[in-house]
Amino acid sequence: MKKLRIIIISAAVVLLCATLVSFFILNKISAQKIYIKTLEGKRFQLIVDNKPYVVKGMVYSPVPIGQDHRYDFWGDPARPHLYDGRLMKKIGVNTIRVYQPGIDEEGTKKVISDLYNNFGIRIVIGHWLGFWDDPNYADLAFREKVKRDVVKMVETYKDEKGILCWILGNENNVSFSYGPQTLNLWTTAEIEALEDPYLKRQARARIYYSFVNEVAKEIHRVDPNHPVVLANAELTDIDAAGEVSPDIDILGCSVYRGKAFGSFFREVARKFKRPVIITEFGCDRYNAFVNEEDEGIQAEFIEAQWNEIQKNASNGSGVGNSLGGFVFEWTDEWWKFDEGNSSGWYAHDTIGSWSNGAYYFDIKAPQNLNINEEWWGVCSLVRRKGKLDERRPTKAYFKLKDLWR
Repeated sequence: MKKLRIIIISAAVVLLCATLVSFFILNKISAQKIYIKTLEGKRFQLIVDNKPYVVKGMVYSPVPIGQDHRYDFWGDPARPHLYDGRLMKKIGVNTIRVYQPGIDEEGTKKVISDLYNNFGIRIVIGHWLGFWDDPNYADLAFREKVKRDVVKMVETYKDEKGILCWILGNENNVSFSYGPQTLNLWTTAEIEALEDPYLKRQARARIYYSFVNEVAKEIHRVDPNHPVVLANAELTDIDAAGEVSPDIDILGCSVYRGKAFGSFFREVARKFKRPVIITEFGCDRYNAFVNEEDEGIQAEFIEAQWNEIQKNASNGSGVGNSLGGFVFEWTDEWWKFDEGNSSGWYAHDTIGSWSNGAYYFDIKAPQNLNINEEWWGVCSLVRRKGKLDERRPTKAYFKLKDLWR
C-alpha cells in the first residue's frame, strides 16, 4: 500500500511538473507574440507582452551633417543609436521606425539588441518593396525578386526581441497616382488601353495592393509573431486595398494635414476596417515667410497632432482604431534640399521645397513654398569635426516629454 502511495504521489508530481512546464512555455510563446486585439465597437489594441501598447514612435534616420541617404548608421563606429537611445528614453519614446535594415546583418542585430536591452525601445523595420529600383508591380519577375528579399529580411531578424512589426513600402502609392506628387510611375499596356484616368489608377492600385498582400501572406508564414503594416501616403485608393489585401494587419499612413487629421480616422474605419498607425506626422520648424527658425510652432503642431492620435485610440473618445504614431523625425537632415550637390550637405538650407497650406503659418512664403525639408527634427544638429554631431533638443522634444512621460 505504501509503495502504491509513493507511485501515485510520484505520478502526481510528474504531472504537476509537466503542467507547469507547459504553462511557462505557453506563457513565453504568448508573451513573444505581438498581435491585434479587437474590442467591442470595432476598437483595436496592439498587444505586446500581454499588455496594450501605444506606439510613441520616432522616425529614425540620423544622417550626419555632410552625408546623404546612403549613410548606414547601423555600422557607424560612433554608435549614434546609443547616444540617441538615451535621449529618446528620457521623453518616453518606446519605438523607432527605420526604412530598411543595415548592410551588415550582425551589426543590425546588435543595434536592435542595444536599443531594446538598454532603453526598452522596440524597432519597426521597413522594406521599400523595390520602390527605387525602377518598379513595375505588374511584372511577375520583379514581384518575385522583391518577395524573396522581404522574406530573407524577416527570416534574418524575426527572432530579435526588439522587433515590433514589419512595414511594407513607404508611400509607394504615389507610383500609381497621376499628379504633382507622382514618382516612379509604372503601367501596363492593358492599363494604358483604358481611357478613364481614374480607372487606370484603380487598376494599378489593385495590382499593387494585391502584391503587398502576397508579401504579407509570406511574412505570416515565416513569422506568425509580428504584425504586418502597409505604409501609404495618405488614403489614396485605400478602398481598393481594403478589398484585395486581407492579410495586412495594420494600415500605416504618412499624414501631413497640419494640426488636425480631419476625417482621417473615420475614413480608415469605413474603408479599411482595421487599425491604423500614423507612420509619419509632424511639422518643420522653419518659418519660410519670415525667414527664421520657429521651435514654438513645431511644438504646438506636434502636440495637437498627438492629442488627436491619442483621442482615437481604443481608450479615447474618438473612433478607436489608432495604435499610435511616429513623429517625423528625430534629427534634421541637411542633405535633402539639393541632394545632388554634395557641397550643399554642409549647409542648413532655408529654401522651401514644396507647398502645403495646412501649415498655414508660413504659406505666404514666396511662391507658397513653405515646407523646409531640412528642418523636421525634434533635435537640431551642430557639427563637431571628428565626432558625432551634437544633438540639441528643441521645444518639440520637451513637449513630447510632457505628452509621453
